[in-house]
Amino acid sequence: MSPLARPVRPAHPERMLVPLTSSSSETVLDGTGALPLDFSVVRRRRVADAVMTLDLAPPAGMPLPQWSAGAHIDVDIPRTGLTRQYSLCGPPDADFLRIAVLREPESRGGSSWLHSNVAEGTTLRISGLRNHFSLTGEGPVVFVAGGIGITPIRAMIAEADSRGVPWELHYAGRCAESMAFLPELAESYGDRVTTYSPATRRLDVPGLLRGLTPGTSVYACGPVRLLSAIDDAAPAHTAVRTERFTAEDIDTSGDTAFEVTCARSGVRCTVPAGQSILATLRDAGIQQVSQCEEGVCGSCETTVLDGIPEHRDMLLTDEERAENTTMMICVSRAKTAQLTLDL
Repeated sequence: MSPLARPVRPAHPERMLVPLTSSSSETVLDGTGALPLDFSVVRRRRVADAVMTLDLAPPAGMPLPQWSAGAHIDVDIPRTGLTRQYSLCGPPDADFLRIAVLREPESRGGSSWLHSNVAEGTTLRISGLRNHFSLTGEGPVVFVAGGIGITPIRAMIAEADSRGVPWELHYAGRCAESMAFLPELAESYGDRVTTYSPATRRLDVPGLLRGLTPGTSVYACGPVRLLSAIDDAAPAHTAVRTERFTAEDIDTSGDTAFEVTCARSGVRCTVPAGQSILATLRDAGIQQVSQCEEGVCGSCETTVLDGIPEHRDMLLTDEERAENTTMMICVSRAKTAQLTLDL
């Protein structure tokens, strides 16, 4: 895994958005998605080849959860047993949550089910409102999006514009027809939007980043290859923040066993090579929320009380890793012989 030159994100408690709550105190959806709610699809719209948006409204009488640009939600895919994460990309002042779904025939079927079965009036179970990709700072921002990676970037652009933050967007896709939100972005923002496709011009990542002035931040979302190229080419003075939909390959050949103690439950167990902390704890009867199990979504983030983790997630910044106060137990392991977790 290549190191990510990312700036400090907000402190951990601030990463969690305001919980979803009802007008009473009986129904609460916290950031881990412990108590999901059923949202109704109030609008379905095609926004590009193989890409649709779904506008989701909460149950009658329930307030819409507060969220900020960069946030994503977990969506349970009916009758498949799958849960998928989707970035919120709608207007921040709307009375619904908007997601964009790319039909991916090579996937395990979640996106295809949504495209084939969801209509206005369909109910979807929503949970896990989280933000690991918030827009920080007031300096100039270069947004880079590849394909469906435009979804969190779309909301960030609106936020940057509302705050008066200078920005520009570099948006790469297979072709114009496959690039979600392209017509409205081009119409609204003109020459601040530069597009790339194999038929027109290719995105030269080193060339784009080479001339960035100190104080400029880069926010990028898209395929692993694009994000890795940005990590490799970014100047030392440039803060880079990325959101990944899939994890990079992890070399597990040198993994060894270690001990994990759960402070609150008193459970102690050995995590063998070839098995995650998450899976080991489940076998021992400790249940911790997790969705992607690839170190991408952040749902299994757990507080570390003692010991030094070996971080393998795609979320924590270099500074947060150095603090060693939290870890993603679905992929990360231990540098020490023992870890104590707040579980």
